[in-house]
Amino acid sequence: MFYQGERIALFIDGSNLYAAAKALGFDIDYKLLRAEFMRRGKMLRAFYYTALLENDEYSPIRPLVDWLNYNGFTMVTKPAKEFTDAQGRRKIKGNMDIELAVDALETAPHVDHIVIFSGDGDFRPLIEAIQRKGVRVSVVSTIRSQPPMIADELRRQCDNFIELDELRDVIGRPSREQPERELEEAD
Repeated sequence: MFYQGERIALFIDGSNLYAAAKALGFDIDYKLLRAEFMRRGKMLRAFYYTALLENDEYSPIRPLVDWLNYNGFTMVTKPAKEFTDAQGRRKIKGNMDIELAVDALETAPHVDHIVIFSGDGDFRPLIEAIQRKGVRVSVVSTIRSQPPMIADELRRQCDNFIELDELRDVIGRPSREQPERELEEAD
């Protein structure tokens, strides 16, 4: 539930939102996403968090990052770390949880409502801290994928859970044959 004139800020965990939308079989149209939440209140900021591979000549996420940067999103990036796991597979680690948490806590005194696009249960204490500051928190993720992409404790803590699948007609576009791959997190 959003109130007219409410000051809102979006915090988008890029890899988590990408995985949730992919599990539901659609891509996010970020222009439509931004417009939808501007319609719901006075959007002060829309943060997007992702790690980038810096040693590759071409990163499939770079065009998205550049587009978001030029179209009203505040980009928060850091270099991804590459490693080889015990089975000899190449893995990429690019966790942005701390950056998102710090920015959300710093932004909380300036807004009425924070919207977090992530189902990561690690954000439950963050939501609790933001709520203690008198700020309402909505979480956008999905329970309609197998397995569900939102941690139960996160869904219980937030003031409002927004099912990503219910936003499909508003912010989605059909999934591409060759989707841009968001970096996977390895905790």
